[in-house]
Amino acid sequence: MYVKKYSGELVPFEPQKLKHSLSKSEASEEEVEKVFQRIQPRLYDGISTRELYELAFDLLKNHRDSYAARYSLKKALRDLGPEGFYFEKWIGKLFANAGYQTITGKTVQGHAVTHEIDVIATKGDIMLAIECKFRNDVDAKISVTTPMYFLSRVKDIKGLSFSFFETSQQFTDGWLVTNAYLTTDSIRFGEYYKLNMLAWDYPAKNNIKNKVDNLALYPVTCLTNLNSMEKSLLLKNGCILVRDLVENPNYLQYLQTATHQKKRILIEAQELIHSLVTEEI
Repeated sequence: MYVKKYSGELVPFEPQKLKHSLSKSEASEEEVEKVFQRIQPRLYDGISTRELYELAFDLLKNHRDSYAARYSLKKALRDLGPEGFYFEKWIGKLFANAGYQTITGKTVQGHAVTHEIDVIATKGDIMLAIECKFRNDVDAKISVTTPMYFLSRVKDIKGLSFSFFETSQQFTDGWLVTNAYLTTDSIRFGEYYKLNMLAWDYPAKNNIKNKVDNLALYPVTCLTNLNSMEKSLLLKNGCILVRDLVENPNYLQYLQTATHQKKRILIEAQELIHSLVTEEI
């Protein structure tokens, strides 16, 4: 049996791959098996990955809202669009969790030209220029021209001092971050020139997916009990992480919804980040 990807490409259906993705929701082995058994009768040759995702999402949500929320992470990152402004804010939170001070959307004068830096992060003697490449497409890939361009930008601002925080500092390094995939050439180029790169599935053991699951840094757009308008309202008012909502439930005042629904939203948020850890980036 074959599955149709977003691009239209047909690929063989892999049951174990589906089970593995279901298990990442933190559902128990028994629950994963129950979901899988309910999906099987509804499979057909050529089923789209979107339909397969929606089936799995609905069945996981029947077990627990937070299972579906974890399973929806990839879509939740796309929901930080459409332009990626909130994706930059979320990346700032990711680095802040590792002990960095961060600011977003600053323009600097390099040796040759000016550059708009998406996120600037500092910790001790380190100051990072972070380039965020946000993509709306499910299977989008970042071509090799992007790390090539990024490398030239980092070179153009290194050695210059800027005062974004308490003291004047120089950029010491850069990060290229994307919610999409990296092409093979992008990875090869980045590894050869020792670029710091973070993508949906790269590096293999410390990619965006794993970082978010391990650190519970879920964007608020993961929450399944919020509609699109409610997600937008929370983002607009500075609630970027699910953790932000748990730590400050007053964010719920921006939502025009019933008290019992607000309680359900908060319960899902609390379940989603039940295990919090910290890690160096």
